[in-house]
Amino acid sequence: MADAADEEDVRERLKAALWFAVGTIVDEESLNKNRNATPQFIGALTELVWTQVETVAIDLESFSQHAGRTTVTTDDVLLLARRNSDLNALIKDFIDKRKAAKAKGKARR
Repeated sequence: MADAADEEDVRERLKAALWFAVGTIVDEESLNKNRNATPQFIGALTELVWTQVETVAIDLESFSQHAGRTTVTTDDVLLLARRNSDLNALIKDFIDKRKAAKAKGKARR
């Protein structure tokens, strides 16, 4: 029972942190665009982002389990982004740069 309570507490703290982050971004953009955003808008946007994050997490876990792994890898992320060519290209570019930097670091040793 304590585990369920702890899990719910973590979930609520994560949601509160997401609310704060979304609110900060919306406030910055509102100032830049000379617009106003209501707390209801921020709440609705936070719920939308939370739902999307949950869906992405489930998909990533499913991809890694299907591949017989217990850890999510960049291959899983690329598989998730396969239908969005622009996002897929950005992720591939990021991964390639990281691999190149890592290889360069090993070559110096």
